[in-house]
Amino acid sequence: MKDTSKHQGLRNQLANVLKQKGIHDENVLNAVRKIPRHLFIDSSFEDHAYQDKAFPIAADQTISQPYTVAFQSQTLQIKPEDKVLEIGTGSGYQTAVLLELGAEVYSIERQHELFKRTSLFLPKIGYRAKKFIFGDGYQGYKEKAPFDKIIVTAGAPFVPKALLAQLKVGGMLLIPVGDKTQIMTLLIRKSPKEFEKHELGDFAFVPMLQKKN
Repeated sequence: MKDTSKHQGLRNQLANVLKQKGIHDENVLNAVRKIPRHLFIDSSFEDHAYQDKAFPIAADQTISQPYTVAFQSQTLQIKPEDKVLEIGTGSGYQTAVLLELGAEVYSIERQHELFKRTSLFLPKIGYRAKKFIFGDGYQGYKEKAPFDKIIVTAGAPFVPKALLAQLKVGGMLLIPVGDKTQIMTLLIRKSPKEFEKHELGDFAFVPMLQKKN
């Protein structure tokens, strides 16, 4: 688990690429500069770690494209001590970015293999979520609701009602909605019954599956 000055150089380059693509939040760019993304993927594919592309990981999932992670993080305007629910822990890279931004993170993963691997791996490299949950993301995490921000890192065919219900008034839910490709959808809770919706362009995610596996 080495992190060298060469890796640091590659991270700086990646942050510059993201900046050119429109990521302007310096806190998000600093998180990209700091997190050793190569440790999140199989070491034989280390060369791919700092390219701006998605990459396969265990359990038929992917580590999201760095631009997508940065875009979601920037859009949610994460502030220190925001209570954030992440649906789809996956490799844990997005989790690490949220933690770098100072959020208090509750992260749900439905693939047992990934849940076990990531919940052990992240603390080893210094990233401690409030809680890793093995469960169904469609149900959210009622025990700790309401949340300031909810981030979904898989494509959902619809917006789960449970997630809307678990959002604070003034809170934001960011979710890719659709089947083959998804529209990044931001929902801001304006009152107990009223949500403001923004569509932020097309993205491609692995599907958000129901029930535990």
